[in-house]
Amino acid sequence: MKKGDSRVLIMITWLAVAALIFVVFNVYTISRTNYVMTHSMSTKSQGADTNRSVPKSISHHEEKHVTAKDISCNRTHNFYDICSIKGPTVLDPTISTFFQMDPINSTPQKPLVEKVRPYARKWENSTMSRIKEVTLVSGPPITKCQVQHKAPALVFSAGGYTGNFFHEFNDGFIPLYITINTIFPDQDIVLVISKARDWWVSKYSELLRAFSKYPIVNLDNDTSTHCFPSASVGMISHGFMTIAPKLIPNSKTFTHFRAFLHKAYGQNRKVQNHLSVSTRKKSRPLLVLLGRSGRGVGRLLLNQNEVKLEAEKVGFSVVVFEPTAGTPLREAYALVNSSHAMVGIHGAALTHSLFLRPGSVLVQVVPLGAEWVSRVCFEISARAMGLEYMEYRIKAEESSLMEKYGKDEPIIKDPVAFRGRNWSPEIMSIYLKEQNVRLDLVRFREYLKEVYVKAKVFMDKEG
Repeated sequence: MKKGDSRVLIMITWLAVAALIFVVFNVYTISRTNYVMTHSMSTKSQGADTNRSVPKSISHHEEKHVTAKDISCNRTHNFYDICSIKGPTVLDPTISTFFQMDPINSTPQKPLVEKVRPYARKWENSTMSRIKEVTLVSGPPITKCQVQHKAPALVFSAGGYTGNFFHEFNDGFIPLYITINTIFPDQDIVLVISKARDWWVSKYSELLRAFSKYPIVNLDNDTSTHCFPSASVGMISHGFMTIAPKLIPNSKTFTHFRAFLHKAYGQNRKVQNHLSVSTRKKSRPLLVLLGRSGRGVGRLLLNQNEVKLEAEKVGFSVVVFEPTAGTPLREAYALVNSSHAMVGIHGAALTHSLFLRPGSVLVQVVPLGAEWVSRVCFEISARAMGLEYMEYRIKAEESSLMEKYGKDEPIIKDPVAFRGRNWSPEIMSIYLKEQNVRLDLVRFREYLKEVYVKAKVFMDKEG
């Protein structure tokens, strides 16, 4: 063999060996990689079973790995959203989350997550931003149940405008009554409440017990997990101070709500009531004259003592009632429930008209510019309760705004046109906070005479 041929053969041999080593190395690498990936996925899967975390929300436009009956939400209304878990659920109050137990066709990777703020002023963004958000998850719970309940949970917030007597009923207890009679008619429930402050729970303890015989679950400071057969989060509202019987399966009305209040605060209980006049003449109808006081509150009755005297001249026994945040509701109920008529300027205190017996008389004194808000806040509910509703619309001369604005200014001359459809904070401040009232006693006396006739008829009939 020639020397050149030998070199070529050696080169070919080395190339063949190198090629063989390259093939063997790649086969080994691919096999090892597949093994590692398979083992890694298996390990992660095992870890997912023992170290679950709260799953992230998926978009409503993504495929949902749940059936329609897992979690349902109604977000079509202007006043409220409401969501429900139909089956067994676990509440972890530390993260305000309900987990569905044994979800159908759900996977930990893509559970359905819904969030809702359970307060009935959905259209008011500034208010709703202060309401705690509650989460509903179709995935299994991350903790075990510590407290077992036999009754379903109803979740709502006592935040928002809580502290204002009108809003506590309009945004709270009336929607709560509607919701219970719509979703849980004739059922026991457990109230799960956010912003259930101690003073609020104490003030409304009788009413809360009438709604539920079970202790409330405080969503803000409870740390135990709770199990429920089902849960609903949110409250149904029919509008301002409205109960629409056609929208409720058992056709409840405002008259039923008034009877419900009597169940909470009446029921033949003896009340030591320092608000009433025990020495009043039994032959005289009792008139409750609502008072207001305080700097900057607006809508004060500047000649209250004179109005009281006129009512007494007409034939009434008169009690001036000026409720405060600390007024015991049982005492307030006992006074108003025993009366035959109520007179007051538009304001939160007129919410006590819910304590009037059907057939008694309510006179709402309507300040300038407050026609619409007076109607939706108190006229509608009064008529629905079966009260004899009357209103006294003041004239420009009876308003303190005359001292600040001329009588020919639109704000005085035509409040409806001035306000238009814009009940803005600025306009509300003018008509509700800047304005006080001094009634024309000659004109108002004629109203009082009519009120007396109606109240006397009611007293003779109902006592």
